[in-house]
Amino acid sequence: MILKSGNSKIIVGYDLGNKNSQISYYSAETSKVETASSVAGTQIYNIPTVLCKKYQVNQWLYGKEALRAAEQDEGILVDDLLQLALDGEPVQIEEEPYDPVALLTLFVKRSLSLLSMAGSIDRIGAFLISCEQMDGEMIDLLGRVLAGVGLKARHICFQSYEESFYQYMIHQPEELRLFQTVMFRFEMPVLKVSKMQSNGKTAPKAVMIEQEEYELPADMGEASFDAEFLEIAEKVCRNDRISAVYLVGEDFTQDIMKESLHYLCQGRRVFLGNNLYSQGACLGMMERLKASTVGRSHVLLGKDKLKANIGMRAVRKGEDSYFALLDAGTNWYEAVTECECYLRKEDSLELVIAPLNGKNGKIAQMSLDGMPPGIARIHLQLQMLDEERLEVTVEDLGFGEFRPASHQLWKEEMRLYD
Repeated sequence: MILKSGNSKIIVGYDLGNKNSQISYYSAETSKVETASSVAGTQIYNIPTVLCKKYQVNQWLYGKEALRAAEQDEGILVDDLLQLALDGEPVQIEEEPYDPVALLTLFVKRSLSLLSMAGSIDRIGAFLISCEQMDGEMIDLLGRVLAGVGLKARHICFQSYEESFYQYMIHQPEELRLFQTVMFRFEMPVLKVSKMQSNGKTAPKAVMIEQEEYELPADMGEASFDAEFLEIAEKVCRNDRISAVYLVGEDFTQDIMKESLHYLCQGRRVFLGNNLYSQGACLGMMERLKASTVGRSHVLLGKDKLKANIGMRAVRKGEDSYFALLDAGTNWYEAVTECECYLRKEDSLELVIAPLNGKNGKIAQMSLDGMPPGIARIHLQLQMLDEERLEVTVEDLGFGEFRPASHQLWKEEMRLYD
């Protein structure tokens, strides 16, 4: 579903951060990804991830209005909404306990009103939410939040900041990713560095992202920051060919980057902004709906990714072939598949595991003790438990009139790498 002209639906990428959030969207009317402004008529994209409850009344403000009201002592500010929801402890406000998941849900619902220029939330046909870390706990939380928001989107997905960076970059002009790409993300006092490179010798091209983190003194002046950042930038870029550098975060300004910015601009394209993750989330959703040429030719082997192709040897039309079950580059928490097939060996199941991260491939064998003799039809389900552990479930479906189904189950956990 890549939207065609006349389609009233929009595709939304939502960057949900503990400090700030952003919303980008794509509609067929404009045929481009745009970012919703938190202040009408400006390019201010950050939405502070906060709520403010006005004193003694059930009135809630969000974002910049919440900050303004709290600064003027008109109410009680609630920040760290994402972390509070993950922690799960009730939030005490004016001696009343509030469900932290409900508070985060309220923030997300109110913030989506910024899409009013593109239409109501009922126009959202596909929605992808991106957070710094993505795991089972986060996905469960986000699922509860979006259920509370009442989204009617047909497609709802999740991805990490790492993948949003990747999705943003592969959709940039090729000259910006000819060599390595570096992103510096700064939220005082933490500077995070992501370095992306691809291996052109694999098909599709395997993309890796290295990440580092630095903590800078919180009380340093502009000159001190410039010197500290210059030292880090030289360490990151000195020995590598860098095509482009992205500086993400409101705390980055040209006023505090003189020597460091001069160094980064030597032979590299440098971009300053802060809506990279929400745009990457929107582009990631579009790729899920309909893979582009560049999307099909690249695969991210990040920390949340399945790093091996998993399949079976099969016979098709009398010839030996390979039947793909799970593809490398899929988020491990979304890596699940099921199918029905026939076994020639009734006492075992063999899976072909072919890593793309340089590790050795192997044939993993699962014993099916007690399977009745003869050709068997089975229901096979594969699901990743984490980045390296695969759970395999087999159910005996019999063989038509020749042998009734026993519905016996076999379940085994496999490690992908030795």
